Amino acid sequence: MKTIAPTIKYIGQDDVDTPLFESQYKTPEGMCYNSFVIIDEKVAIMDTSDKRTMESWKVSLAEALEGRKPDYLVVHHLEPDHSSGISEVMAMYPDMTIICSAKAQTMIPLYFPNCSFASRIKAVKEGETLSLGTHELTFYMAPMVHWPEVMVTYDSKEKVLFSADAFGKFGVIDADPDDWACEARRYYFNICGKYGSPVSVLMKKISTLEVDQILPLHGPLLSGEGKDEAIRLYNIWSSYGVETEGVFIAHASIHGCTKYAAEKLATILRDKGCKKVAITDLCREDQAEAIEDAFRYGKVILAASSYDAGLFPPMYDFLHHLHIKNWQNREVAIIENGSWAPTAGRVMKQMLEEMKDITLKGTTVTLRGVMKEADIPALEALADDILK
Repeated sequence: MKTIAPTIKYIGQDDVDTPLFESQYKTPEGMCYNSFVIIDEKVAIMDTSDKRTMESWKVSLAEALEGRKPDYLVVHHLEPDHSSGISEVMAMYPDMTIICSAKAQTMIPLYFPNCSFASRIKAVKEGETLSLGTHELTFYMAPMVHWPEVMVTYDSKEKVLFSADAFGKFGVIDADPDDWACEARRYYFNICGKYGSPVSVLMKKISTLEVDQILPLHGPLLSGEGKDEAIRLYNIWSSYGVETEGVFIAHASIHGCTKYAAEKLATILRDKGCKKVAITDLCREDQAEAIEDAFRYGKVILAASSYDAGLFPPMYDFLHHLHIKNWQNREVAIIENGSWAPTAGRVMKQMLEEMKDITLKGTTVTLRGVMKEADIPALEALADDILK
């Protein structure tokens, strides 16, 4: 059993067999559901676990308690991957009180309609404290990070922050902390990306605290330089800033003609001195990673085929997801392909117009069928425009 501090024990669970998180995001290395127990004059459980891991979680809980009975269950976030055990733990410990936000208090019956919570919930407010003895917990509301009922908890004794879904990542608890950013980035922009402003508010609250360790609900526990780097990246991500200088090319090609042009453009960009060019095939590669890269880079080139007098669906899907994730503050150039009636560029522009602070760069390059030598000057000019 991991010990976070002499009186804080880790009882989280790895699920290495789950292929998808939230039924949509690939998790090739599995997923972990972090949970903790604080042992003091009074005992507090910090969140439960996903239903897939509840039996092993209860074993870990019993080991951590060593015969003690918990006084409190602190609920930071009500999504079922963290709260599935609430009703079971309430039945196991009838004198235990649930600590949560006021919004969570109204939402708990939505997930446990057959339980009576009337006298067993204490809703806390911003800045309210709870003494366990030597541990004093302070609660900070974090609405829309990424649900409205979310809160985080700061333990002043051990200087740890229980950060709910903030600072989480895909993968298991013992994933390499030096590689935190890769899957944390994919996690953030697909799970929390829409809510940059609420995350920024939370970051300002965190900046006033002396935090030695961040304990998220998913992924590795963060301390030292890893913690500092995570905070630096979250400040960039939540402000929709540019993390990496370079160009990201996303292409959606029916028969490979548009793909070939996108790859040619990538070569042109590198030849012109662009140090970082990332490229993805929206038809075959993980869309969640494409969304991650669209947020990571400040300059994006979209290349797509026309389809049914509109836009090839993989690109339409991609832009739709960027829109609902609040993608913004980027420079974009467009390549369209259409053998007899190019329409992809028009639709892409219409979709981009619905997004905030998107600047179109250069003239749309229109291909008809395969890329020809005569098309290369237009690609060269587009590269110059996006690199300005």
